[in-house]
Amino acid sequence: MKARLTPRALAEAEREQTWWRENRVDAPELFDDELEEALEKIRRWPSRGTIYPSSFGTLVRRVLLTRTNNHVYYAVHDGEVVILCVWGAPRKRGPKL
Repeated sequence: MKARLTPRALAEAEREQTWWRENRVDAPELFDDELEEALEKIRRWPSRGTIYPSSFGTLVRRVLLTRTNNHVYYAVHDGEVVILCVWGAPRKRGPKL
């Protein structure tokens, strides 16, 4: 299945990539690697994520990037995985979708 990032998700992922490269000198590519691995798994098995309650109008799921502690929020629309958001798991609340 094909996957694409919304402009919001792309901006969030780029921001996290930059932060990770500047602040995690021992593993500057870890976020990139973990995100790509998660996207590949989501493409192969889109129902694998945990259902996340939202008012988005369609079923939203999320997967945890365990090593970098971020969630990837996504929905399946017209046979395509749409990445809605990349959100830091330590935040006290989830994203508004």
